[in-house]
Amino acid sequence: MKMTTLLGGAAVAAGVVAARDLTQRKHAILRNFPVIGHARYLMEKIGPELRQYIVTSNDEERPFSRDQRRWVYASSKGQNNYFGFGTDNDVEHMQGHIHIKHRTFADSLPDDHDMAAKLPSAKVLGGPRGRAKAFRPESVVNISAMSFGSLSGPAIKALNLGAHRAGAMHNTGEGGISSYHLAGGADLVWQIGTAYFGCRNPDGTFSIERLKEKVAAAPVKAIEIKLSQGAKPGLGGLLPAAKVTPEIAEIRGIEVGKDCVSPSRHSAFSDVDSMLDFVEMIAAETGLPVGIKSAVGEMEFWQELAGKMLSGERGVDFITVDGGEGGTGAAPLIFSDAVAMPYRIGFSRVYGTFAELGLTDSVTFIGSAKLGLPENAAVAFALGADMLNVGREAMLSIGCIQAQKCHDDSCPTGVATQSKWLSGGLDPQDKGDRCASYLRTLRRELTKVSAAVGVAHPGLITPHDIEVMNGDYESRTLAGVYGYKNHWGALGPDVIRDLLDVVQPHGSFNEKPNTA
Repeated sequence: MKMTTLLGGAAVAAGVVAARDLTQRKHAILRNFPVIGHARYLMEKIGPELRQYIVTSNDEERPFSRDQRRWVYASSKGQNNYFGFGTDNDVEHMQGHIHIKHRTFADSLPDDHDMAAKLPSAKVLGGPRGRAKAFRPESVVNISAMSFGSLSGPAIKALNLGAHRAGAMHNTGEGGISSYHLAGGADLVWQIGTAYFGCRNPDGTFSIERLKEKVAAAPVKAIEIKLSQGAKPGLGGLLPAAKVTPEIAEIRGIEVGKDCVSPSRHSAFSDVDSMLDFVEMIAAETGLPVGIKSAVGEMEFWQELAGKMLSGERGVDFITVDGGEGGTGAAPLIFSDAVAMPYRIGFSRVYGTFAELGLTDSVTFIGSAKLGLPENAAVAFALGADMLNVGREAMLSIGCIQAQKCHDDSCPTGVATQSKWLSGGLDPQDKGDRCASYLRTLRRELTKVSAAVGVAHPGLITPHDIEVMNGDYESRTLAGVYGYKNHWGALGPDVIRDLLDVVQPHGSFNEKPNTA
């Protein structure tokens, strides 16, 4: 009798918990897996203790360590993201560990407690080339390229809401502009890939007329031509017929129920010369800044591109450099592990190619490769990046738990899946707030680091301000490690003057019109 009573009580309790889990909107895991989903949060809570004695340390897991994920989660929820009792890292002996050199005295510094500060870009996007719709981005941190199809509709909507609430931009990814990219009101960077989704003719070739139609109907601030990405550089893609739903077909401009192939190369151009013609044509037709995104492999492409831009007649407005560390795109193991250079090496080589010719002030450099963590972000700015795109970290902010199920449509949190059941557990409004909180917190952390270094903006951090451990008891500056010459990685005097014009004496930013 007692056993029956206990079982009945347990069943009632489980029913109450299940009802609560199904109706709450904070946790997608609990909505999708009521009752049993609580085990995940229990394991998360006692995870550090278990790993300390049984499995791994807080800093061992990959691609994101437990400490890194904890920082993103706490930041997105507006919780205490500090760490106590010192670092877990073996800072004296760990090869490659960075040290940011703080200054004792400094002049005007930014307000590192202002969560609302948007932290604008040091450069006007499209300004050097005189684009009709050039503008200064309000945020140096923006959402990276992730397509609807790769991510669920609610996830895209949450990211868009988060970007809007934080005053950031949202890159569409190569899958085209979906209704979810428009749901939150954020400014867009439209990425155009090899299949020209959303701006293609029936035969798959590029259509400038379709592009102009879409630009006129959406808040597109810039066009990004994707040459390759860190997750699968040089590799095309296939969307099987079974996954080509009417919704995806409409967005991408393809036929329902037929295999959709994304080639590995563009058909609209075949070399640097024709690519620059393509860039200038789009810029002339739309007035928008136009740039390229690429992972870094052979350097002849970059050398030729910089050489052809030297005359000033043609050129890209921005360059997004992706790292071979991979990203949100699923890929064959060899592409994830071994194709394309890691971000720091790849970026420094591209930046150096333009620096040799004195062209760095005329191009906005955007970094994209696990840079949504303050340490990595600071290094990116020191090497010469002007803005950052965050992808996987933004996914973590809206609920991703690094389950690594992105490739099989079974993401348990509803982020990287097209399952209506799983994606239905993700509440865009709540997760949009979390994304916005994460973006604001990362900007504030960058502002704190800038203040520690003694400069008014992260774009003013130089490769001489950060050192890298080389062996047990020696360190070298980033400039020395990556072969930077004098003044490489630093903004030119005209750019600095313009940047300081939008920074008030105490470091908070003026609300100037978002134009060149």
